[in-house]
Amino acid sequence: MARATLGSATHFSSSFRHLKYLSNSSPPCHVTTMSAARIPHPSLEVIGGAREKFLPAFTSLDNLYNSYPIVASNRHIETIFAAFFRSVPDVRLRRECLRTKDDGSVALDWVSGDDRRLPADSPLLILLPGLTGGSDDSYVRHMLMRARSKGWRVVVFNSRGCGDSPVTTPQFYSASFLGDIYEVVAHVSNRYPEANLYAIGWSLGANILVRYLGQESHSCLLSGAVSLCNPFNLVIADEDFHKGFNNVYDRALANSLRKIFKKHALLFEDMEGEFNISLAANAKTVREFDDGLTRVSFGFKSVDDYYSNSSSSNSIINVRTPLLCIQAANDPIAPSRGIPRKDIEENSNCLLIVTPKGGHLGWVAGSEAPRGCPWTDPHVMDFLEHIEHGKSASAACANDLETMNSSVTDRFQHLEV
Repeated sequence: MARATLGSATHFSSSFRHLKYLSNSSPPCHVTTMSAARIPHPSLEVIGGAREKFLPAFTSLDNLYNSYPIVASNRHIETIFAAFFRSVPDVRLRRECLRTKDDGSVALDWVSGDDRRLPADSPLLILLPGLTGGSDDSYVRHMLMRARSKGWRVVVFNSRGCGDSPVTTPQFYSASFLGDIYEVVAHVSNRYPEANLYAIGWSLGANILVRYLGQESHSCLLSGAVSLCNPFNLVIADEDFHKGFNNVYDRALANSLRKIFKKHALLFEDMEGEFNISLAANAKTVREFDDGLTRVSFGFKSVDDYYSNSSSSNSIINVRTPLLCIQAANDPIAPSRGIPRKDIEENSNCLLIVTPKGGHLGWVAGSEAPRGCPWTDPHVMDFLEHIEHGKSASAACANDLETMNSSVTDRFQHLEV
């Protein structure tokens, strides 16, 4: 015959009803306490399926986008000013060379001493610079310093050959290649298993990051991501790259690619098949370099085939990670007409902010203009901290529920049937 050791059958019935209530009800806590979002200023285009969900994150989107006079009067002046005259914060970095599965190498630059100073569960931010960029670039350093000031751990992912990263195989990185970002994210995740991971990408780095998010979809290890100056549609970007003053950028980037290539030319001297090493070594445009080397390395029939199949605009519909995209309407390298607005509006995980000016990697506006951080930086951190606080609140809520359920379970361990 059944009996209860800690009281009457009435106590048993009451405890059972309490357990049933806990299992069927929502956790008794609130995940977020954000106030209602302020309406963005009309100078900004703010759209996306996650608009209402993420707008409460931002503290100053209701302010006018205040471009710095003269510098921001022309998109090319702003782009060039930011590239050459923006301040470069001084910070000591510790380099880790990561050997990849195909015997390639990438360089991870960590802030010296943060491995000792910061708790193991500090949020971790991975930075992906643009084409030929690295941890010495001013926009990377400013973002790094801002994240550190908030207690975040930061690592810069220097792609093969970039930022003096070693090249150990006859293959550079490309817009199509996701192998390295998979390995970098897995590596830092294994090193700091208690931390939530986030990533920011600029320009080509943003294109690679968004493609990674779409590819990983439901199994992505990142808790949130930010895309800045993303070319999105590489076919459209290539069309505009050969117009007017844009030829200056084209030649400058081609020159940077040639320098990286020539530094490691011996690795490529025995390449056969469709490779045109001479064309790559003497490329006057990015397209020529991609035709002679990049598209062949990654198995594409033509440069247009490479650009078409490597565009992150194709990936937005599959993104399941909270994603903030910030673009400039007058960006000469990442054309506004290439932004996949419809897909962003239909994705409940995405938010797009388009500023009226900014050039490419410029955004000389805001309280720190003209030589301080880009206008984007405080808004990026607003977004990332909003996601991180939500993750922390959810974890705390889950722990409270687990503790409560454990308490009820302990009661029933004293019952004998």
